[in-house]
Amino acid sequence: MTDMRVDALDVHSPVDGQLIGWLPTATDEDVAGSVLTAREAQPGWAATPAAERGTALKAAARAIREHAAELADVLHAETGRPATSALDGVLAGVSTLEQYAELGPVHRGRSLQGSPDAADFMVPGPRGVVVALTPWNDPVAVSCGLVGAALVTGNAVVHKPSERCPHTGVLLAQLMVDHFPPGVLQSLTGDASVGAALAASPHVDVVAHVGGTATGRSIAAACARTGAKALLENGGNDPLLVDADVDPVWAAEQAAIGAFTNAGQLCTSVERIFVHQAVAEEFLAALCEQARRWNADPQPLVDLRMREHVHAHVAEAVADGAHPLVGGEVPDREGAYYPATVLDRCTPDMRVMREETFGPVAPVRVVASFEDGLAEACVDEHGLAATVLTGSMANAQHAWRALPVGTVKVNAVFGGAPGGAAQPRRLSGTGFGYGPELLDELTTVKVVHLGQAQIHPSSQASRAAS
Repeated sequence: MTDMRVDALDVHSPVDGQLIGWLPTATDEDVAGSVLTAREAQPGWAATPAAERGTALKAAARAIREHAAELADVLHAETGRPATSALDGVLAGVSTLEQYAELGPVHRGRSLQGSPDAADFMVPGPRGVVVALTPWNDPVAVSCGLVGAALVTGNAVVHKPSERCPHTGVLLAQLMVDHFPPGVLQSLTGDASVGAALAASPHVDVVAHVGGTATGRSIAAACARTGAKALLENGGNDPLLVDADVDPVWAAEQAAIGAFTNAGQLCTSVERIFVHQAVAEEFLAALCEQARRWNADPQPLVDLRMREHVHAHVAEAVADGAHPLVGGEVPDREGAYYPATVLDRCTPDMRVMREETFGPVAPVRVVASFEDGLAEACVDEHGLAATVLTGSMANAQHAWRALPVGTVKVNAVFGGAPGGAAQPRRLSGTGFGYGPELLDELTTVKVVHLGQAQIHPSSQASRAAS
């Protein structure tokens, strides 16, 4: 018997294109009902002692840890992310929940210095109903961050995972939901129209979105109409600068890790490379060798639609004069595979240098000086992250101050201490999306002035008599 499905998400394997499964798409009634349910449940959850909210989050983290391998398998099947990396992403999500479970109960306001006969203080409280729209490239870790921080601060959450990994989102919700009161955490599946309906709801207080720039801009417009807070991390066009004094082979290894990890499908992937002409020849040769190594064990892109997007950027660049040193062609095989690609002779006007390609592509531009590369790297509509490879402390200092991005990494393409929280710029979004500061984003502060009342004489007399 054939399933009768009017509105459904079909999920296909990026490895061979086979149907993995399907899930129903939420209707307008589902969206409205979930938001109103969250609105009704939120005050009771906000009144729950902060320590109890933290305990509930710890219990949810334990449940995910116990089922981490199962969740990683689903993530691998839906997105093609290698099994080991998928498990790392799940465990990163567990750690994030555990951190917020500890940080939430100690999130505090402050007292103010007013007149001696009064008390003045600032008290943080939950914003209300939070919609969390999360991506497919690191779905568990990102979801645990946004959902965990929202829940531990007393908000109710309606979560919609990406339509590219809905089974991952559903399983994550199933592992978490029983540890919270009914209605406090809900999950809906659906395509972009479901996310748009959630963002447009007049009963939502925060829309937190990690994903594409175009979607982020539409969410910002919707929030401007409803008055909801928009918390956005919308990808970037991250540059990498290679100075004349660094080992070009080491620099090529760093560039390859930044451009090819997870098939280039990370928000902070290296998207454009500026290399000093003094080391350009050796750097390009070493980068090509790195690309060939990555191509020996390829990872698929998330789907064929993403591959078409990536190849369109590459094909346009080649047509405009870029030289493909490695890769650059759609492979003749099943699945959504695309080779690690190195493009030489790139120019700033090429789309592969102006926009987020989000694939395993390393576009290279040779520059006459570090200053020239830095100046070009600073010209961009995005503002997420950047990497600088240099042995000069002066150049490093100048670069991290000049680059108009939220995160600058010097001499390591990935890495950093835990707890860091950056604010993206321009098209890359707005607000702190990670770290302890995310608790500030998901709460609102109320100022209280507590003065002394003038007591009516009759009340004073009755008090004295009692």
